[in-house]
Amino acid sequence: MSGAGGAPVPLRADCSSCAALCCVVPAFVRSAQFAITKPAGVPCPHLDSYRCAIHADLRVRGFAGCVAYDCFGAGQRVTAVVLAGRDWRRDRRALDEVVEALPWARRWHEVAWYLHEAARLPATAVLHEALVGARDAALELAVLGPREPKAVDADVQRADMDQLLRRASDLARAAHPERRELRGASLVAARLIGVDLTGANLRGAILLGADLRRATLADADLTGADLRGADLREADLRGALFLTQAQLETAIGDGRTRLPEGMRRPGHWTSNDGGGAGHG
Repeated sequence: MSGAGGAPVPLRADCSSCAALCCVVPAFVRSAQFAITKPAGVPCPHLDSYRCAIHADLRVRGFAGCVAYDCFGAGQRVTAVVLAGRDWRRDRRALDEVVEALPWARRWHEVAWYLHEAARLPATAVLHEALVGARDAALELAVLGPREPKAVDADVQRADMDQLLRRASDLARAAHPERRELRGASLVAARLIGVDLTGANLRGAILLGADLRRATLADADLTGADLRGADLREADLRGALFLTQAQLETAIGDGRTRLPEGMRRPGHWTSNDGGGAGHG
């Protein structure tokens, strides 16, 4: 994938190339996900230079929300393009700029990631050109900033991109005529043990604490689905559409959870069968 000028733009976080922006820019409130309250633009007290001093113990120290955060590569891009060698720790203006730039860039990098994933699906070949064009447009918007004249119709472009993604999802799930339409459904703590959700539309569904043990979610669209605390032990997610690593990090799983190819089994999941990373 490429942005303006054709330069490659990774859509995966590279913390080694980022000035720890996720540890200073976002605000968070003390909760089950964060052990403390931190305002936007204020460095986390556990930040040591540009590195997290408790990174290996984030979950046990009460920072599960940090483990689940994904910038989709926006952090290192803002570091390179906006900071351009400046140190936000010593330059207040640089800090103000990244506080504005990171949320905007992350928004468009996330959209670009979805469009890129959609373009990789064999069933969406007819939309490939449109998906790639939209992905590159999102990457260009990511570095423009919300105040740039070219970003004035950003909301319209986002709506068009969302519509394109819905079309891609429909094509990818067309092989499952009995698929369930559960977009935006409230399935909090739902008992879905062993349920066949193959090809289901679960875009934006609230699956908070849902019991999905042994459920089948192959080819299901999980765009934006809330999987916090969802029990995915022994579930089959092979081929699940638009499932992010961050979603997996918020869920419960085990060594028998079958993952899409290329997805990493979270470190806090139990490994009762000795299974490791990759598709189970």
